[in-house]
Amino acid sequence: MASLIKSLFGSKQEESVSTAATQTEEPATPTAGAADAGPIHVTDDTFDELVLNADVPVLLDFWAPWCGPCRMVAPVVEELAEAYDGQAIMAKVNTDENARVAGQLGIMGIPTLILFKDGQEMDRVVGYAPRHVLEEKLKAILN
Repeated sequence: MASLIKSLFGSKQEESVSTAATQTEEPATPTAGAADAGPIHVTDDTFDELVLNADVPVLLDFWAPWCGPCRMVAPVVEELAEAYDGQAIMAKVNTDENARVAGQLGIMGIPTLILFKDGQEMDRVVGYAPRHVLEEKLKAILN
């Protein structure tokens, strides 16, 4: 039974190692055509540059390491980053570490995913959403 619970929820030790690794990652910079496309990490200090001034639409995921639904949507954001590499940017903001931008945008719950185009908010999803929902919204602003 313990192994079943551990397989479903992981152990606290694995969680703290995973969280520590996430928190120490260097913010990535967007690069078109990167072989290992993935979400970029945005901070309060890089928000304007990486999101508002982006040349392509941006799907910005506001999350925190302790948030279960955030962990559920993370692989979806990673899949979209690979699928739309060069067409759109998938980005993540850790709200525990970057509260200023979250506050300015009125983030009241996480995960919250906001689609930006030309520096303007185009759409918002609060809570977990499956890939097809996010992809439909992304395709709508790409056309």
